[in-house]
Amino acid sequence: MEISEEEPRAKVRPAAALGAMPTGAKVFIYLIVCLLPLALIALFTTLQSTRNADTEARARLRVAASESSDVLRDLLVNHIGQLSSSLEALEANPHDAPACTRLAGTFATATGARFAIADAGGRVICGQNFAHADEDALQPRQVRTVLADGGMAVRIGGNRGGTATAFYPAASLASIAQPSGFVPEYGAALVGHGDRLVLRKLQGGGPLDRRETVPNDLGLDGVEFEMSMLGTPITSPMIINTVVLVLMWIAAAGISWLVVDILLIRPLRRLRASVGAYKPGEVIDIKRFGEMPAAEIRELGDTFREISRTVQAHEADLAEGLVRQTKLTREVHHRVKNNLQVIASLINFHARSAKSEEATEAYASIQRRVDALAVVHRHHYAELEENRGLDLRSVIGELAANIRATAPERAQGLGVTLDLTPVLVNQDVAIAIAFLLTEIVELAMSCNPAAQIRISIKLIEGDDTRALLRITSPALVESQALEELVENRYGRVIGGLARQLRTKLHHDPLTGAYEAAIAITGRP
Repeated sequence: MEISEEEPRAKVRPAAALGAMPTGAKVFIYLIVCLLPLALIALFTTLQSTRNADTEARARLRVAASESSDVLRDLLVNHIGQLSSSLEALEANPHDAPACTRLAGTFATATGARFAIADAGGRVICGQNFAHADEDALQPRQVRTVLADGGMAVRIGGNRGGTATAFYPAASLASIAQPSGFVPEYGAALVGHGDRLVLRKLQGGGPLDRRETVPNDLGLDGVEFEMSMLGTPITSPMIINTVVLVLMWIAAAGISWLVVDILLIRPLRRLRASVGAYKPGEVIDIKRFGEMPAAEIRELGDTFREISRTVQAHEADLAEGLVRQTKLTREVHHRVKNNLQVIASLINFHARSAKSEEATEAYASIQRRVDALAVVHRHHYAELEENRGLDLRSVIGELAANIRATAPERAQGLGVTLDLTPVLVNQDVAIAIAFLLTEIVELAMSCNPAAQIRISIKLIEGDDTRALLRITSPALVESQALEELVENRYGRVIGGLARQLRTKLHHDPLTGAYEAAIAITGRP
């Protein structure tokens, strides 16, 4: 069935490609597909274990990040509150030493932390004088954070133009934010205003490592505290485990295919080769193709062997029957030939003892018809071995010789000319043609005993199954005597023979010719 161009080829190609594959390849593909769910289940189990470990580690990280951010937030809120109170007191009284002392005591607990309170003119009136990145003016009580210079600076605006500044080094913040009892390696950083201050660097991060990060808002000028740790690492054992799963999947399919190939496919191929090489008359020998592992295939081979033995026995019976039939056919042909010879001899015997010339001619006419049948039978018997058909040229040549030999004395001037293309016909056609020629020659001899007759056979151009038979004689030109003989004696026989040949017999009264298209089986 043809596939239209509108039909998508993708619907046909996979099925056609799978059907064209060898059985071994198709079995391997089926096994791969069938075992794939098992491999996926094993792989899913491994990934699920890794995911559970990640979930547990993430929960621990959230707890630690929450704890660290709370500690850092409490410290910063406390320091900012103290800075604001001291700034307000010192703006009111720059000589308020107790306020400055209390602030110094507060910052003493934060290792490395520094502070400074400046008046509206920028003069430091409490704490240490240090430079910081942000010098912009602040609104009263405005809090601003800056992540730079390896630490975090916090600035607070005063009511009278003064400022309070605190600076926390990264190491100090890291120490403050360190969670209690958190054993795994972690990283910490402060993020705000597009800047990032790393408090603790996460060590051991490789190209295959995964990182878990948890942010917490400190509630201080948009600054967030981030804590991160490595997820469950993609280690060599995990990679090996995954590769082993894939290899086990492929190996299971390969081993299954190998077993099927050894037990089924290879024995079936050997069995197919044995049956394919089988010749009529032989007995299939399964043992010469090796041991068949599968019992079912051995039983199938034994069945083929028994069938070949049965066929061998039947062929021997058929050959013996054919020999008997051939002998019987030859005997039948031999007896028919002898019987025709006996009939011809009897006719000849009675013809010699005939009292009148008319009786002698009648016997000769009968003998010519018997001779026509004998000629065809003899040629058919000669062609029986090859069964190609009868050579019509040989049949007509012998028939013409017999006609001349049995012609009456008054027809000694009879002449028969042959122009025959070699063709083969079957026995029924040969018999009908022999009788037809005999009748037409008898008709010509009845009109003119010394008639000259021409018989020709020509192939019909463009038709390999038919040839044109033509009998021409001046004696067959239209005349009253010819019409009376055809009407009263020869017409019915000639018409019946033409019908037996399944053709139309045409008569040309001007040239004295009869012609008909006859069926042929080939050329010799």
